[in-house]
Amino acid sequence: MRQDIHTLYHNELGISFTWKRGRVEDHGKIQMVFRDTGLLFHKEELVHFAKIIADTKTTQPLCNDCKQNEQCRSLLLQTPSPQISFAVSYNELRQLDDLLKGTLFQLDLDSCLGDIL
Repeated sequence: MRQDIHTLYHNELGISFTWKRGRVEDHGKIQMVFRDTGLLFHKEELVHFAKIIADTKTTQPLCNDCKQNEQCRSLLLQTPSPQISFAVSYNELRQLDDLLKGTLFQLDLDSCLGDIL
């Protein structure tokens, strides 16, 4: 499968990539896979998702008295798709934030290099 994809970014939680060959309706979309879930987004949706994650990090407090508050999936994370949300831990939220930021950075870098070449 690795030869069928162009990896954009990966970390311990997941991977983002584009398909080298795929359906026409998926052209220009980025596949993001984490845990057991794959999400297919346009770049604008990834930017929106990054904002949602930033808001979630600041607005949803962790339980102060919980010894496992970093691991507990107590945060409800919305997505750009209104029908889909995830229960995530604070550690997973940080890793998702890293995955999105790394993906967006790579997309911008690829775009700049494409303009130069």
